[in-house]
Amino acid sequence: MSPNAKSQSSYLGKRVVDLMVLAVGAVPALLVGLSCGAVVRATSPGPVLFRQMRIGLDGEEFECFKFRTMVDGDNPLIPDDSRITAVGKWLRRFSLDELPQLLNVARGEMSIVGPRPMLPFQAERCDDVQRGRFSVRPGLTGWAQINGRNSVNWPKRIELDLEYVDRQSAFFDGKIMLGTAGALLSGSGVEGHDANDPFVQAPDPDND
Repeated sequence: MSPNAKSQSSYLGKRVVDLMVLAVGAVPALLVGLSCGAVVRATSPGPVLFRQMRIGLDGEEFECFKFRTMVDGDNPLIPDDSRITAVGKWLRRFSLDELPQLLNVARGEMSIVGPRPMLPFQAERCDDVQRGRFSVRPGLTGWAQINGRNSVNWPKRIELDLEYVDRQSAFFDGKIMLGTAGALLSGSGVEGHDANDPFVQAPDPDND
């Protein structure tokens, strides 16, 4: 599946910024990641990493990594609390479950800053304008993540993603990274998925 997005050049040096952030944060990220992985392994059966296909640059699929935060098995897109492990709630609260996506950044599938990667069915529901968000690499964090995160519905989040595409620069990325630190500490927007949002409603397998 391809959303038929046409890539545009990111600002000069964006990949260099990604690699610099990775280099600076590699040791602390590894230490925190190993600790998180050990706790996930020790507290619930199942794999440490959750792997899921997401949509990246130019609508191409890639395997996105996260720490597993739910009980092992088939889980809905919006799980109830009974599906999320005690450790998973803590990891989600501080977005530590996203830490393995630094591997995706290292592999060039993601950037530190950019629109969050969509699921394939979500990408299929984007109109021609909204597909502009696929013209840049998806990010660990983004403009939408510091402006409401999950408390903002997907159409508004996509508007913020498109604004990022238009405004992207090293300075703007730095602003978003600083804003992300504040959002993580406050926990704002961690909850708030709207079950009626068409971008959240998973497709009915009986109607595929």
